[in-house]
Amino acid sequence: MTIALILAAYALALSLAVPPLLGRAAWVDRAPRLAIATWQALSVAVVGSLALAGVAWALPIAGLKGKGIGELLAACAMALRQQYSTPIGAAIGFGGALIAVLVVTRCLWCLGATGSKMTRERNAHRRVLDLIGRPDPERGIVILDSARAAVYCMPGLHRRTVVTTAALHALSDEELAAVLAHERAHLTERHDLALAFSVALCVAFLGLPPFRTAAAETARLVELRADDVAAARTHRLTVAAALLAVVSAGPRTAPAASLGAGGEGAAARVRRLLPPGKPVGRFSLIVLSLGVGLLLAAPAVVLGVPAATTGDHALCSAVPVSVGARFGAQKPVPSNPENHVPCAVDGMDEARFTS
Repeated sequence: MTIALILAAYALALSLAVPPLLGRAAWVDRAPRLAIATWQALSVAVVGSLALAGVAWALPIAGLKGKGIGELLAACAMALRQQYSTPIGAAIGFGGALIAVLVVTRCLWCLGATGSKMTRERNAHRRVLDLIGRPDPERGIVILDSARAAVYCMPGLHRRTVVTTAALHALSDEELAAVLAHERAHLTERHDLALAFSVALCVAFLGLPPFRTAAAETARLVELRADDVAAARTHRLTVAAALLAVVSAGPRTAPAASLGAGGEGAAARVRRLLPPGKPVGRFSLIVLSLGVGLLLAAPAVVLGVPAATTGDHALCSAVPVSVGARFGAQKPVPSNPENHVPCAVDGMDEARFTS
């Protein structure tokens, strides 16, 4: 029970404390790729903690170190019988199992549904592009006749980078190269997968603030990361000028399942590109990366360490305590040294149960 409560408290603490801290952190905009990984790790840690809390409720944690496979299975069976031997223990166990199954099933279902929806939308738009677009193999783009300047990409197995005729007229050669580098960064680093993951978890948890914030921040940060890649290959001011040229053409016209250089937040991105870049130092990146790793590892450590460090714990003790007794339902039964039966797990001459 203690482990389950710790995991649940950890999930709650992450949900309440970390999003505001990330929102105020100065390094986030300077290291968008690491920030994307942090938001993804935060979501995984919250979901994993909730699922493992259910597992901890459903399965008793016992030290089984040094046992063979047969004795391990026998010990697990004995621990489960002890856990579910009373109505209270059975209710706690089944409730924990239900929580774990619901969390995992809901997340997997929403991940599949979100991925399928985005794939359908992209395939439908690709079919339209194949009919009305004009491929430009030299530049690796599809030219679309339109009075509005737009540059966007369609990720996936059959990826496309689309440039409208208005954008070709509005952008110089250097600006076009910058905006194409932006789109190729989206494709190469598979930003669509990060977006799909964050959106799916937001849907799975009914738009709760931590997951809603994670989805919005991921959508913003993938654009910052693509801007940085484009700036590294061309120049920051060139990328800023290209963004201004695309945004000034009017509202976003690209399909919802695409990733484009323009759109909401472009003005803030232009302001970010104007001053010289100040990347995060190597030492800070290492420390932050370790923090992300600890964020992910903590739930597994909380669940695994107690089991791994109690190898000498006797499942069949001289004074057995039922699951109901653990939760206050009944008191331990006193041992009778004159009348006992051997434990089938720990050996015929070791820990014993009262008969």
